[in-house]
Amino acid sequence: MNTPLSAPALGTHPAAGSNPGRTETRDLLAHATYDLLVVGGGILGTSVAWHAAQSGLRVAMVDAGDFAGATSSASSKLVHGGLRYLQTGAVKLVAENHHERRVLAKDVAPHLVNPLTFYLPVYKGGPHGAAKLGAGVFAYSALSAFGDGVGRVISPSKAAADNPGLRTENLKAVAVYGDHQMNDSRMAVMTVRAAVDSGAVVLNHAEVTGLRTTRGRVTGAELRDRLDGTEFGIDARLVLNATGPWVDHLRAMEDSAADPSIRLSKGAHLVLKRKAPWRAAMATPIDKYRITFALPWEDQLLLGTTDEEYTGDPADVRATESDIQQILDEAAFSVRDEHLDRDLMTYAFAGLRVLPGGPGGVESAKRETVVSEGRGGMLSVAGGKWTTYRHIGRTVLDKLTKLPGGALAEDMEPVKRLVRHTPLPGVSNPNAVAHRLLVDREPGARMDPLTARQLATHYGSLSFDIARLVNEDPALGERIHPDGPEVWAQVVYARDHEWAETADDVLRRRTTLTIRGLDTDEVRAKVQRILDDRRG
Repeated sequence: MNTPLSAPALGTHPAAGSNPGRTETRDLLAHATYDLLVVGGGILGTSVAWHAAQSGLRVAMVDAGDFAGATSSASSKLVHGGLRYLQTGAVKLVAENHHERRVLAKDVAPHLVNPLTFYLPVYKGGPHGAAKLGAGVFAYSALSAFGDGVGRVISPSKAAADNPGLRTENLKAVAVYGDHQMNDSRMAVMTVRAAVDSGAVVLNHAEVTGLRTTRGRVTGAELRDRLDGTEFGIDARLVLNATGPWVDHLRAMEDSAADPSIRLSKGAHLVLKRKAPWRAAMATPIDKYRITFALPWEDQLLLGTTDEEYTGDPADVRATESDIQQILDEAAFSVRDEHLDRDLMTYAFAGLRVLPGGPGGVESAKRETVVSEGRGGMLSVAGGKWTTYRHIGRTVLDKLTKLPGGALAEDMEPVKRLVRHTPLPGVSNPNAVAHRLLVDREPGARMDPLTARQLATHYGSLSFDIARLVNEDPALGERIHPDGPEVWAQVVYARDHEWAETADDVLRRRTTLTIRGLDTDEVRAKVQRILDDRRG
C-alpha cells in the first residue's frame, strides 16, 4: 500500500475558486426567488439546469442524493445511435441519435467521449444471419455519414486476433460498426459545473420534504439537508420534477390523487478485470430484440445488461445473484469462459430505466421521455438517454416557455439563441493534455504517465488545476491505491470543485475506484478524512 499520509498533507486548505460550502449554498437558496427550481440532478435535471442558466434564468438545482447518484450513473456508458432501433424502422431516430453522438464527441465533450469499435458476432443458429447484420451495420454507418467508417462484415479469424476473448466455436462472421462510450458520472459532474459556470446554484444530498404553494400553484419546495439535518426552503416561479424513478413520488406531493405516469425496468451490469487487451467491444444478439454487451471500459470489462420490470423501492435496487448469473450466461454466448471467471468480478450494479406506463412487457416498451403537468403547475419529466441528453434538455426548456399562463415565456426568448454546441468545461484534446502534464512540470517533479492519461481523459484541461495542487503539495501526487493511477489531489479537487460530500461520491462517481475494486477500508477512511476537513 502507498505510504500513509498525515492529515495536513491531505489538502486541508481549499483552493481559490472553490465551490461555496453547504451553509453558504443553503443561504443562497433560501434567500432568493428563483425562476426555475430543478429537483433531481441526473441526466435530465442537469441538462435542463445547464440550458436554463445559459438562457439567463435564475436557476436552482437540488438532489436528494449525489448528482447522477442513481440511474444516470448506472448506464451502459454508451453514446450511441441505437443499432437495434433500425429493426423497428426508427430510421429518423437513429439519424438524430447519431447527430447528437457526433456533436458530443467532436464539439461538446471530446475529452470525455471516446470512439469505440463494436463487433457483432454471428453464430450458427443465432437470431440473425450475416447478410442481414451486414446490411444493418452498413445502413447504421450510412446514417452517421460514415463518420466512424463503413459498417462491414469481417472474418472470424480477424475478429479473434483483435479480441482474444471472442468465442469462435460456431462463429460464422462478425459485423463491425462504430459508436462511442463515456464515463457517465464524469459527464454528469461536468454538466453540473457547466450549469454553475452559467449562474445556477446547486446542492446535492438535499431532500425535498414538501412543496410550497401559492393560490394552488407550486412555487417552491421545503428541503432537508441529509448530511446535517438542516431544514430550509426555496421559492421559485416554476418547479421542474426531474427525479427519475421517484418522479411519481414528487407528483403525489403535488396531487395525492395523481395516477402513476411511469413504470420501471431494472438493468444490471457486471464489472470484471480484463485478462487481455480488448481492441473492440462486443454486442451479441440474445434474441430478436435483446443484445448483451461486453465493453472495455476504465481498463475493465463491463458486461450487461438485463431488462426486467421493477416494482420495489427505487432506493433498494441492486444487482442480485440471479442478475449476475444471467449476465454471465448471456456473455458466454460470445465470450470465452476464462474471461468470465467469478474471481475476476470487481463490482456489480443496477439502475432503473424510466419507461412510459402502458401494456406489454418492459423489454418492448418505448424508450422515450415522459412529460406531464400537474394540477399545481409543476412540470414532471422522466426517461431519456445520455446520447440525447442535451436535446432533451432543450426540448423540456422549450416546453417550459409554453406552459399555460406563460410564467417564464417573456424571460425565455434568449433560449432560442443558445449556442447549440456549447462545450463542457475542460474541453480539449486529451492526448495534448496528457503530453503537457508530462513535460510541463516543476523542476524535479515527475508525473506517472498513467496518471497523466487518466487525468486528461476524465478532466480535460481542468487536469492542470489538479497538477497545480500536486505542485503545491507533492504528497497529493501519491497514488490513492497502488493498482490505480488516481492520486490524492483528485480527492481534494472533488471536494473543493465537484461537490463531493461522501466517500461514495468520490470513490464511486468522481472516480471509479469502487467499481474497480480499489476502495479498501484504508482508502475509504483517508478519503472521508479529506472530505471532513472542509465543512460548512
